[in-house]
Amino acid sequence: MLTCLCSPFCRLRVEAPAYYPIAGLRWKLYACRNVLQKTAAHSAVTNSYSHSERKNRKKEGTYIDKDGVARTFDRKKVSRKRGGAIKGRGWKYGSGFVDGVFPVLSPMAQDILELVQKGTDVAKIWESLDNIPRAHDLWDDIVNVAVQLRLNRQWEPIITVCEWILYRSSFRPDIICYNLLIDAYGRKRELSKAESIYMALLEAHCVPTEDTYALLLRAYCNAGQLHRAEGVISEMQENGIPPNATVYNAYLDGLLKARCTEKAVEVYQRMKKERCRTNTETYTLMINVYGKAKQPMSSLKVFNEMKAIGCKPNICTYTALVNAFAREGLCEKAEEVFEEMQQAGHEPDVYAYNALMEAYSRAGFPQGASEIFSLMEHMGCEPDRASYNILVDAYGRAGLHQEAEAVFQELKQVGMWPTMKSHMLLLSAHAKSGNVTRCEEVMAQLHKSGLRPDTFALNAMLNAYGRAGRLDDMERLFAAMENAGDTSPDIGTYNVLVNVYGRAGYLDRMEAAFAAAVARGLAADVVTWTSRIGAYARKKEYGRCLEMFEEMVDAGCYPDAGTAKVLLAACSDERQVEQVTAIVRSMHKDAKTLFTL
Repeated sequence: MLTCLCSPFCRLRVEAPAYYPIAGLRWKLYACRNVLQKTAAHSAVTNSYSHSERKNRKKEGTYIDKDGVARTFDRKKVSRKRGGAIKGRGWKYGSGFVDGVFPVLSPMAQDILELVQKGTDVAKIWESLDNIPRAHDLWDDIVNVAVQLRLNRQWEPIITVCEWILYRSSFRPDIICYNLLIDAYGRKRELSKAESIYMALLEAHCVPTEDTYALLLRAYCNAGQLHRAEGVISEMQENGIPPNATVYNAYLDGLLKARCTEKAVEVYQRMKKERCRTNTETYTLMINVYGKAKQPMSSLKVFNEMKAIGCKPNICTYTALVNAFAREGLCEKAEEVFEEMQQAGHEPDVYAYNALMEAYSRAGFPQGASEIFSLMEHMGCEPDRASYNILVDAYGRAGLHQEAEAVFQELKQVGMWPTMKSHMLLLSAHAKSGNVTRCEEVMAQLHKSGLRPDTFALNAMLNAYGRAGRLDDMERLFAAMENAGDTSPDIGTYNVLVNVYGRAGYLDRMEAAFAAAVARGLAADVVTWTSRIGAYARKKEYGRCLEMFEEMVDAGCYPDAGTAKVLLAACSDERQVEQVTAIVRSMHKDAKTLFTL
C-alpha cells in the first residue's frame, strides 16, 4: 500500500529524529543517516546505468514504506483520477474538486488540515505554517488542504490558509487561491472583503477566469445585491469576455437561493437570446425555479424543451421535476417522472425517494409516503434525517399525531439527532390534534437538547394555543417573539393570528393583526388573504368578501382553490353562487403561467 507518492527527494522523510514544533504537532524531518547513506549508494549505482536504462527508470516512482524499505511503482499505472496535485489543472466552479478528482492528502497535508481545523488563533496558525520545512510538494499540500476544507464547507479555515499564502508565505498565489478566498467571503456574505480579493487579483496581474466571475455573481445574489451582480456581467462584456453557461448557471443558482424567481427567468431568457449554450445544469436550475414558484407545468415544459434539443437529463434533473410536482401534491405526476427516471437508467437515491415521499405527504396520503419509505429501505437506500422528517410531516398533516410521534422516536432510535425542523414538525402534528400539553413537552425537550426555538417552531406553538382557544397564552408568546431579536414574527406568524382571530369571530383583532403585518413590511400571501376572507364568509358578508378578493388580486397575490372555496361559502343564494362560479372560471381561463418561457 502506497504511503506517499513523492520524488526521490521525499524519500528522506521516513523516520526522523528531528522535529519542527507546530501548535502542538510534530513535523518529521525524516533525515535518518542510514537512509542518506543508502540513497547515496543508490545514486552511484544509478549513474552507472546506460542512457536508455535511465530513461526507462524515469517511469518508476520511488517511496519508502513504513518499514523503511525503498520500493518503486510505475507512475503511468497510478491513475490521476485517484488524487494528485491540483496545481496548474484549474479548479472547477461549484464542486471543490477538479474533473472529478478529490484531493488525496499526504501525511503532511493531513497534519496541516488537523492544525487549521483545531486552531482558533490565526496568528499562531500562521506562525506554525511558517515553520513547516519547505519542500517542492508543499504547495500542492496547502492547496489540497484548502480544497478539502471547501468540501467540508469550513470557510474560516479556508480564509486562514489562503490569506497566509497571500500575505505571509513566499508562494506566489495563483487563481485557485484567489477563487477560494472570493468563494469563502461570498459564503459568509462579506462582500467588501470578496471585492478586495478580486482587486488584489487584478493588481497581481492574475487573469480572472469565468469561475472567478461566477463566484462573485453568487456572492452578490446570496446577499441580495442583484444590481451589483448585473455589474459583473457588464464588466465581463466590457472586457470582451462573453458570459458562458458556467457564469449564467452561477447567476441562476444565486437567484434561485435568493428566491428572486422573476429575475431568474429574465436571465434564462437572456441566455437564449444571446445564444449562450445551455446545459443540463441550466435546465435543472430552471426546473427548480419554476417548481419553487409553484409552476410545475412550466417545469415540465422546460424538461421537455431540454429533451427536444438533445440535452440529457441527469438524476438531479429528474429529482427537481419530482420536487416541482411534489410541492403541489401532484403525486401521480411525481410518480410518472420517478418511473421515467428509472427507465432512463438512473438508480433513485435518497433525494429522489424523499421527493416522492413529499408528493404523497402534500397530497394527504401518509400511507403512500410510508410505503415509499419502506421501498427505499428495501432497495438498500438508507433513509436520512430528511426522510424521517417528511414522514413525521405526512402523518401530522393527516392528523395522525400518534404515528408522527412514533416516527420521531424511531428517528432517535436509529442514532439520528432530531433537528429544529424535526421538533417543529412534531409540534405541528400535535398542534393540529389540539394536544397542547404534548406541544409544551416538545418545546421543553427542544430547550433541553440545547436548541433555541426558531420562528417556525414558535409559530407552531402559537397555532397550538390558538386551536385550543388559549388566546392569552398565544398573545403572551407573540409578545415575547416581538421583543426577541432573533425570533421576530414573519408572515407565517401573522397568518396564525389572522386565522385564529377570524375563526373565533374577533374581526377587530384580526384586522389589527393584518395591519401590523403590513406595517412591518411583510407581504400578505394567499394564506393571509384567504383566512381574512374566510372570517367574513362565516358571517355571510358576501359584499365584503368580494371587496377583499379584489384587493387580493390588486396586491398581486394569485388566488388558489382554497380562496374559491371560501368565496363559495360566503354565498347565501343561487345568484351569488353563479356570480362566484363565473369569477372562478374567468380567473382560471385568463390565468397564465406566472412566468413565460
